Amino acid sequence: MVFDSNLNGELAVFAGRLADAARCETLPRFRARATIYNKAGALFDPVTDADREAERSLRRMIEAVYPGHGIIGEEFGALRADAEYRWVIDPVDGTRAFMCGAATWATLIALERAATPAIGVIDQPFTDERWTGSAGGAQYSHAGNARPCETSGVTELGNARLSTTDPRREAYFSADEAAAFAALAAKTQVARFSLDAYAYGLLAIGELDLVAEASLKRHDFAALAPVVEGAGGVITGWKGEPLGDCASGRVVAAATKELHAAAIDVLNAAPK
Repeated sequence: MVFDSNLNGELAVFAGRLADAARCETLPRFRARATIYNKAGALFDPVTDADREAERSLRRMIEAVYPGHGIIGEEFGALRADAEYRWVIDPVDGTRAFMCGAATWATLIALERAATPAIGVIDQPFTDERWTGSAGGAQYSHAGNARPCETSGVTELGNARLSTTDPRREAYFSADEAAAFAALAAKTQVARFSLDAYAYGLLAIGELDLVAEASLKRHDFAALAPVVEGAGGVITGWKGEPLGDCASGRVVAAATKELHAAAIDVLNAAPK
């Protein structure tokens, strides 16, 4: 197989088929009082049948079409994780939003080559929105109408619209991380919360300018990088390191390299 990261290439088209299949499992269960399970014991880490059944469906499709590819999924772990090509899937990123009926959850699908994300899909089924990214660029589609993605071009923190999923230190941030995020938010124009992966899609079409988070795992961020970068943005760890090396899952995405550099300066001004 010849690798092609073009948005119209075979693998990108298959990634779209995976997103379509996930919709068949998630949409009927959304706002339908889905059963919620806690998979973390004393801590609350919710999962629903939508998460599990969507991942099962995607795994079956990958095994049938690309049996030599690896799979890393949030719900059922890794299979052939050392394969050159591997799919990284999060069937419902934002299960808390899903269980509250908020349409900010998303299905995340990434294809990695040599452990580097090459194709990414962020799909919001209820609003019928999809972002697809690769080295060739990024595309946004809504209700069948598609257009190229382009970030806002904002370069200064004072003009930036910032987001994180939950700014509390009791949630995804440590106390030091929460303080660093608060310092960053104080320098921006506005901050909005609880958007999960949807925030990165908004950044890719110029509706947000900056996202900073912590505690993300590979299935949370692998699909985001091709979309953000394909739209002209920057996404790294809090110290500017590649995503796979980011300590404690700290991720910062920005519309421009200038805004990214300014955000990193603030996030690293205090010890963490």
